[in-house]
Amino acid sequence: MRILLLLLTTACISVKASAQSVEDSVKATVNNLFTAMRNADPPGVVAVFSSNAVLQTISRDKEGKTVVKDEKVSEFAESLKRVKKDSADERITFEKILVDGPLATVWTPYNFYYNGAFSHCGVNSFQLVRIDGVWKIQYIIDTRRKAGCKP
Repeated sequence: MRILLLLLTTACISVKASAQSVEDSVKATVNNLFTAMRNADPPGVVAVFSSNAVLQTISRDKEGKTVVKDEKVSEFAESLKRVKKDSADERITFEKILVDGPLATVWTPYNFYYNGAFSHCGVNSFQLVRIDGVWKIQYIIDTRRKAGCKP
């Protein structure tokens, strides 16, 4: 009986450690995006995305209506050529990570700082896909606001 209990405990620890390492690899991909942003590194940004990734932002137009704006990964990456290293600093918190095989969903509230000054806050929602053993960002949609932020 003692051996069975030991085997079950070891199996549970092993499963939990495996799940944690998968979550850690998902986090690493997301963190690599923000490191590349801080480093003003367009190739680093492109490297974390799948070849057909989608980037979207939810915002309000002049009339106050909710709109969804699309951006290409290449355009986003190129925009970093116009900023200095360490000027684009998005500070995230991993609130939720869900994984099912090759699919991961990540929810990260954030505060964005530009040249050291608080700019805005919101939430990023990521969808990642494990392609050839590597996590790639397939989809990001985010919110952006200045009110209700906790910088």
